[in-house]
Amino acid sequence: MHILLAASAFNSLTQRVHAELRERGHSVAVELALPGTRLADAVAQHRPDLVLAPMLKTAIPPEVFTAHTCLVVHPGPVGDRGPSSLDWAVGDGATRWAVTVLQAEAEMDAGDVWASVECPLPPVAKSDAYRGEIADAALAAVVLAVDRFASGTYTPRPQYTGRTRPPMRQEHRRIDWQRDATDTVVRALRAADSRPGVLDDLLGGRWYLHGGHPEDGLRGRPGELLATRAGAICRATADGAVWIPELRAVRTPGQPAPVKLPATLALGDLLPALPELPAPAWSDTDADPHAAGRRTWADISYREEGSAGFLSFSFPGGAMGTDHCRRLLAAYREACTRPTSVLVLGGGRDFFSNGIHLGVIEAAPDPAAESWANIHAMNDLVEAVLTTTDRLVIAALGGNAAAGGTMLALAADEVWCRSGAVLNPHYRLMGLHGSEYWTYTLPRRTGSAAAKRLTEEALPVGAEAARRLGLVDRTIECTPQAFADETARLAVRLADWPATHSRIAGKKARREVDEQLRPLAAYREAELARMAEAFDDPAAPYHALRRAFVRKEPPEATPEHLACRVPGRRVPAAPRRADVTAPAEQNRAAGTDGC
Repeated sequence: MHILLAASAFNSLTQRVHAELRERGHSVAVELALPGTRLADAVAQHRPDLVLAPMLKTAIPPEVFTAHTCLVVHPGPVGDRGPSSLDWAVGDGATRWAVTVLQAEAEMDAGDVWASVECPLPPVAKSDAYRGEIADAALAAVVLAVDRFASGTYTPRPQYTGRTRPPMRQEHRRIDWQRDATDTVVRALRAADSRPGVLDDLLGGRWYLHGGHPEDGLRGRPGELLATRAGAICRATADGAVWIPELRAVRTPGQPAPVKLPATLALGDLLPALPELPAPAWSDTDADPHAAGRRTWADISYREEGSAGFLSFSFPGGAMGTDHCRRLLAAYREACTRPTSVLVLGGGRDFFSNGIHLGVIEAAPDPAAESWANIHAMNDLVEAVLTTTDRLVIAALGGNAAAGGTMLALAADEVWCRSGAVLNPHYRLMGLHGSEYWTYTLPRRTGSAAAKRLTEEALPVGAEAARRLGLVDRTIECTPQAFADETARLAVRLADWPATHSRIAGKKARREVDEQLRPLAAYREAELARMAEAFDDPAAPYHALRRAFVRKEPPEATPEHLACRVPGRRVPAAPRRADVTAPAEQNRAAGTDGC
């Protein structure tokens, strides 16, 4: 079938649906519901067999849903209605939820049901659950609904009852720091972690708070700031404290939309003198700080199990600023001093990495200089992985990866990927050539022709397709919550496997051969020369594309690379493809600011 995805953004779920439906042999086009555009005109051009809305914030107009079958993905169970379904579920502490695919009609979320799939809802941030359990359930429901529609024999079930909940607004999200306990505050923060954030008063200003993690070891006067750690601030609650990793200033009328930033960077000189607390030390047997009975937060941690080491990291939105890269490199070098034969890099349930931190770059006094510093820091990290020859390095992708984050994974000896992850191995949509040694690592895995296609088409790749292409060595079919344990089991088994030691013995020789053919420094120099052209030229597309991306400015039209032309089904349009295509909402899974 020819399926048209109508979406407000080409976000993580839309990308995953796009990749999965293409995997199943469908032709798939995307049209973004943008200000000043008419969805009816786009549908008339595409003449699809089916219209599917994975994430649509506006109503499908009657002239569309009366002429075509239009299926809407709603992140809630049958009968749940309203635009803030998942926000309410996370805020209320629900432990199970569902995703429903229903037919569009005049009343929002009240149409006939084509499929509904239940899922667990663990105590994680809304965007994390959205990319994890909710996305898994959504894919299962979408595939079932599409198959049922294709059969031509299925009759969807009507909804006889329903409950419409209002949009969750800031008055519903408000935190009472004097009275609210830590768990209450954390739920409020998690329900708004990527967008819109929780509006709050802090240090004489108004800020949106993004992300929240409980802290049991610190106490103070409710509402006061207690400490900092790795860019986050710790704030006292009525019975404990929470870590808040990011802040976003309130927009000033007439000024550009503020950028979400690490909390300490956002506050700048407003931040009082506070102790910078190091991350807690983990023992060889503690998988996380909760194992010792204390809840706290750290974005980088290390542990060991047998002869396997696990260097875990989790940065908001997967974006890795200069500081993130340098701290992770220091931790990586320290992990390489340990007596292990396998080192697992990553292994968390959400984003692996999306590359350099475009938000920090945009907010820097000199974005070109910060771009240069950030890409060098990413390259240093990738080089360290590429030149590790005394152990096997496994990149474990529990969630999505894009641009330089994908190339960081490809630097490892093996890439293990959860079946629900989506990869975007390209830079073109940000007007960049790319670095992170991709001209070395990508072709050696996929071949030159496939590498060229992946970087030029700039389309998302599902986990199974990535395995067939050679981007991924192993796909792991499990829930997001189970990924860390499953990765650990496989890594320990690999470390104990006799053949592993012979593989390690051959690594140094292979690296020396590759170095003789072309030094790594040559790849880096050539890539950075192209990057410098974009960074140093104020008129280069990179700067406008970056600005639009991090400030959430909508494009003027759906990018051409998302429009799948099917001969005979679409009115021919004048060619408008350029060397650089606006990113639209590409890779804008909630919270991503990387590249």
